Amino acid sequence: MEKSVVMNGGDGPKSYSQNSQIQAEGSDKVKELLTGSISGTLTPSPRQTFSVADLGCSVGPNTFSSMKTIIEAVKHKCGSKPLEFHVFFNDNADNDFNTLFQNLPVDKGYMAAGVPGSFHGRLFPKASIDLFHSAFALHWISKVPDEVLQRGNKGRITYACSEDYVVEAYRDQFYKDVEVFLEARSAEMLEDGLMVVLLPGRPDGSDPRDSIPMQVFECLGVAMNEMVSEGLLEEALVDSFNLPMYMPTISEVRDVVSRHKSLTLEVLQECYHPTRCSNLEEARVGSLHTRAAVEGLLCQHMGHHLIDVLFEKFTQQLFEFSKTARFRSIEKLENLFLLVKKRKLVQT
Repeated sequence: MEKSVVMNGGDGPKSYSQNSQIQAEGSDKVKELLTGSISGTLTPSPRQTFSVADLGCSVGPNTFSSMKTIIEAVKHKCGSKPLEFHVFFNDNADNDFNTLFQNLPVDKGYMAAGVPGSFHGRLFPKASIDLFHSAFALHWISKVPDEVLQRGNKGRITYACSEDYVVEAYRDQFYKDVEVFLEARSAEMLEDGLMVVLLPGRPDGSDPRDSIPMQVFECLGVAMNEMVSEGLLEEALVDSFNLPMYMPTISEVRDVVSRHKSLTLEVLQECYHPTRCSNLEEARVGSLHTRAAVEGLLCQHMGHHLIDVLFEKFTQQLFEFSKTARFRSIEKLENLFLLVKKRKLVQT
């Protein structure tokens, strides 16, 4: 059974709700692009209800901010037309939906519903959603590639610094998953419906290591191997742990979307914002963000008793990495913004 990827729930000091400012900054950077994209490409429908689905919503607060931006942009586009909004919050079934709904804004201006389940498959009835949104979620692939599990990825927890077959296996899995994702969304979207996706990526022609998020997770792998050398962790636990994520290039995203004939890629743009990791305190903030994202996976794999030790070591590794030439060469976070529209069927 595949392990479920969910962010830390609750609203405590190690929760995703308290440690997702980096993602919030990424979303803020594309706010004008999101608003302008809706204004320029949305085709208002005659329906009185406008349905929005946020895929990979986690526990907030970033999803609430994105929904506010989207609804304001749709209202502006549709003018005086009276609309009721229905927002569907989707994430894996293990997501902390209780925290999500406890923190819904009082003045949200929409009806809310939770939809548990993987977005690597169907979630909604056919032709039922006007606009899909997904931020910092689609880089999570559905599983660690079978070939990697069979042949191994010794001493590594990502593909970034691994052998070519590992990189290729992750890339192939990303393609397969996105094709399934697009097929499902195409069925669920209304004609002329829109889909907005924001995900971390890396520049065309770059080495897989030329991605800040992948280097961050490589530092986590170094910390795990350090614990092996100190006798705190079994080597087999590191060798058998691989993170199910892939950071695509802009060309890879363009290629996989172009394969789906019922969808058109209206906007595909690279967006950057700086990484703050110049001192130990900033490294600690980065460590907490990482912990909020992957602690669940780690605990499923190695238990809870060494997690605090691991992340203390990881914080130090992250700070040491921030002093290197490689960090200075790629210190800006790159995100990919894409806007996809479902083609209107031509009657013959």
